[in-house]
Amino acid sequence: MKSDLTQEQIESYQDNGFVVIDGFLDADELESWRSAVADGVENRGAKKVANREDYPESDEYYSKIFLQRVNLWMDSEPVRKLMLDERLGRMATELTGADGMRIWHDQALIKQAWGNPTAWHLDCPYWSFHHPNAISIWVALDDVTVQNGGLFFLPGSHKDAEFERNVSITDNIGGLFEAYPEWKHREPVAAPMKAGSCSFHSGLTAHGAAANFTPRARRAMTCAYMPDGATYVGKQNVLPSEYFKTLKIGDVLDNDAQNPLLYRRS
Repeated sequence: MKSDLTQEQIESYQDNGFVVIDGFLDADELESWRSAVADGVENRGAKKVANREDYPESDEYYSKIFLQRVNLWMDSEPVRKLMLDERLGRMATELTGADGMRIWHDQALIKQAWGNPTAWHLDCPYWSFHHPNAISIWVALDDVTVQNGGLFFLPGSHKDAEFERNVSITDNIGGLFEAYPEWKHREPVAAPMKAGSCSFHSGLTAHGAAANFTPRARRAMTCAYMPDGATYVGKQNVLPSEYFKTLKIGDVLDNDAQNPLLYRRS
């Protein structure tokens, strides 16, 4: 794993709100990730989110954006070994300047053949905490191109995004620009990646993904990270109902069973 970051990569992330790391996994590591994710998805079956029996069903459009399985680390030992790797937490910490990182949730995101595009959106406003250092990794398990559902980012959007301004992911691909009309004329950046490469992006960076215009699935494994010390803002998101019922706004989300600490600066 290419886990040592350069100062240039850190500065690029902080300036643009995202960075692409080519060759993040070597060939053997890539096969291990592919196998672990495939087995985890197969064993999970139709259940989308671990520990959330009452998670809402997706609408017809959303269900055709990608096959989504959340928190595979909780019920797949091979995925757990990948996701709880301290090196991932260290990278997320160094890119953001946070004091430490916990897992928020992982996601297998498999854009099926002819899958719908993913509308422009921000990540962190959906979650149970709001923090400017929230960050996600997105690992390409297949070559990712504009044709098969590649990512697009809006550089610098993390600097003036707001937690209370966001949209749902629907068939209105540009709905985010109704919430942020000042972004309408900014140029997005495509992020094609070879299999085994990855990107990191801020939880406040505007991004989306193209439709899959091919007869083959495009596989990715992602993980969102919560800065250590982040507090609850009143949204359940992926939190189990029993835990959710115990929380009050302002509580520190430091439950190690739900959100393991990956890395903390010494």
